[in-house]
Amino acid sequence: MIYNRKQMNVSFDDNEVLKKSYSELLDIITNSTDKEFISNFFGCIFTPSERKDFAERWLLVKELNNGVTQRDIAKKYNMSLCKITRGSKELQKENSAFREALNSLNH
Repeated sequence: MIYNRKQMNVSFDDNEVLKKSYSELLDIITNSTDKEFISNFFGCIFTPSERKDFAERWLLVKELNNGVTQRDIAKKYNMSLCKITRGSKELQKENSAFREALNSLNH
């Protein structure tokens, strides 16, 4: 089935085509244990800037988890407080996926 621009220009939550595509990406990542393949796959699908954004977001979550203040993170890594605050809010949520991921690294 071919989708036109109008069909693709709805929010992610309301777009079944994009949700299916996202689910396929998750399947690719979770079905592989080959770190090099995943790294190469990310290199194909994400721009260097997007990969940098991912790495920065994870870095700030780890820094927050280690007790570094938002202002210190912003200053140290030249990040916006808005981005850091978003990470902080996600980290503080009950059943936070960030917290679960951090815990998985420590085991």
